[in-house]
Amino acid sequence: MRRVGPDGPHTLDDDLVVEADNLTVLPQLPAGAFDLIYVDPPFNTGRLQRRGDLRYADSHDDYLGFLRPRLEHARRLLAAHGTLYVHLDQRESHYVKVMLDELFGRDCFLNEIVWAYDYGGKPRRRWPAKHDTILVYVREPGAHWFDGDAVEREPYMAPGLVTAEKAARGKMPTDTWWHTIVHTTGTEKTGYPTQKPEGIVRRIVAASSRPGGWCLDFFAGSGTLGAVCAQLGRRYVLVDSNPEAIAIALRRLGGAERELDGRRAARC
Repeated sequence: MRRVGPDGPHTLDDDLVVEADNLTVLPQLPAGAFDLIYVDPPFNTGRLQRRGDLRYADSHDDYLGFLRPRLEHARRLLAAHGTLYVHLDQRESHYVKVMLDELFGRDCFLNEIVWAYDYGGKPRRRWPAKHDTILVYVREPGAHWFDGDAVEREPYMAPGLVTAEKAARGKMPTDTWWHTIVHTTGTEKTGYPTQKPEGIVRRIVAASSRPGGWCLDFFAGSGTLGAVCAQLGRRYVLVDSNPEAIAIALRRLGGAERELDGRRAARC
């Protein structure tokens, strides 16, 4: 793993953690290099996101204008077999989908994944909002890499309706994912205010990237994509402009690399 600044070098000879505005870095990355791009951009909540000393303003007057040039680069950077996952919530997902239809083509739309959870505040005068939306687009229709067998299976909701063999094996997840958030006292917690759980990102990396393939997150936050890539034997490039986020990601990924080295040594 190598930490670099906005001036690089951004050569893909090692895993990269880049502290810079992503719009300065993306033009320097090689076209067609990435199996997978997963991004979890600011949700445009209009609030200051904070946890402890970590904070950032989550408000954009022109949210689509902010995202569009970055997603244009994402299309250029994907391999022909590559897939883009854009993690959003109900505020902007429908607007971003229309933009992605324009940038990628409607025939490149693959899935809308709904991640449902049941934690956080519960208002009394409307249905509590307890899901995120992940929009999935491919670079070339029908050419994308997808390995459903690599994804951890989940229990049937009604195991009595299938054979005992099927019930024991479990089923591949659908486009609706029930998964807990990162628990405030869990071992996975880094202190980053909008950290996403490794279990969600693990499904994405396992299904849509090849072993040894390159994955990119240019809103890297606490480095969840990098941590999962280290576990699954993928390469990664992480970009974030927040120095506190970069510091958290580096600490986290240093631990992930030490754990991986330990597992390798145990197998020898």
